[in-house]
Amino acid sequence: MKYKVTNENKQTSKQSPKKLMEYLIQLFIFLFTLAPMYTALGATKFDWPQFHGPNRDNISKEIGLLKGWPVKGPKLLWTSRGIGEGFSTVAISNGLIYTTGNIGDYTVITALTTNGELKWATRNGSAYRRDKPGARSTPTIDSGRLYHDNADGDIVCLNAKTGKEIWSLNILDKFNGRNITWALSESILIDSDKLICTPGGENAGIVALDKNTGSTIWICRDTHDKPGYASPIVFEYDGTRQIVTLMAESVVGVDAETGKLLWKVQHKTPFDENINTPIYCDGSVFVCSRTTGTRRLRLRINGGNVSVEQVWESKLLDSQHGGILLLDDHLYGACRSTRNGPWVCLDAKTGERLYAEKGIGTGSLNYADGLLYALNHNRTVALVRPDPHSFDIISQFDIPKGGRGPTWAHPVVCNGRLYIRHGDFLYCYSVTKPRK
Repeated sequence: MKYKVTNENKQTSKQSPKKLMEYLIQLFIFLFTLAPMYTALGATKFDWPQFHGPNRDNISKEIGLLKGWPVKGPKLLWTSRGIGEGFSTVAISNGLIYTTGNIGDYTVITALTTNGELKWATRNGSAYRRDKPGARSTPTIDSGRLYHDNADGDIVCLNAKTGKEIWSLNILDKFNGRNITWALSESILIDSDKLICTPGGENAGIVALDKNTGSTIWICRDTHDKPGYASPIVFEYDGTRQIVTLMAESVVGVDAETGKLLWKVQHKTPFDENINTPIYCDGSVFVCSRTTGTRRLRLRINGGNVSVEQVWESKLLDSQHGGILLLDDHLYGACRSTRNGPWVCLDAKTGERLYAEKGIGTGSLNYADGLLYALNHNRTVALVRPDPHSFDIISQFDIPKGGRGPTWAHPVVCNGRLYIRHGDFLYCYSVTKPRK
């Protein structure tokens, strides 16, 4: 089966040979001045190769972006339609943009060029058609390969350039895993040679697979919890490298090398909606869920033992699935509840609420070049100054109508562009300052 992606609103211009040559000379000079920086930092400095970016903290390192937008929003470069229905956002690596969606009876992984044109499309199992239908997890790109876990546990490894399958398996079948009410949603974590995923079986909660072959490296048998909807993170603290994720009713830390369960903290929410990716900073883990709220857990390591102390807990920031951001000792996010306003800032050290404002209504967010990019569930995008005392909107606009359902896919800023996915549509905006 072939899949068709249409490119709309694409703007082109005809230039004279003389103007084109001048442009190429200017481009060469610009690239030449950047060459030392890219040599030192790596050519893929601004790639966004997985859910929430290179470090899974949802923070972009880019600079030189617009500090305000026109009334109708930044320039729309192109619109691609045909990526399928879903809530996964985009991963971007080596000049290609990846996402997933329901197309017909299948979950389909789509690769687009930076012009929004179809490069390839490959199936990964059946389409998810139950409650809140649509693809969930975002592809992960590592060393020229793409990894994806669909809603029913089908993991596939593809050649990221061509979409050709390298290996595949089903983690629910292989590890006697257990699916959950709204289906598996985690985005694959790659740690060195290991692929980390969460089948949530009674005796196989979290597993590490060889990313090259799919063979089993280790199994964490002691979580005894179903999967959550969250995506795991990995970090090293005080000589111990660990993977942390939210299961259905708990937060767990697992030794990244052996799979040994290091710690487990009960974290129950209504309907087991542990969805948001944890955040790590300086020996503390921050988790946030609907109703249960936000918690700061401090890790203590003594030899090979890890203990956890709760520093604070606040029900005043209870993001359902929009994620939270940690910036300069402040936590930003949107509540599911209406506790005097869905957008909230907490002091990360103490848990004190510093503001609660309506803003643009509950939604998700991204950070780049000193500003927050907020997206609500009803197509409104806002550029927000991260002031710990107010939700300071600089500019806002609405993306075009056309996509079905709420705008739940998290926004992404990468290489001077803002990507907003709404159902079968992907919108690409230029948010780079114009060259003088």
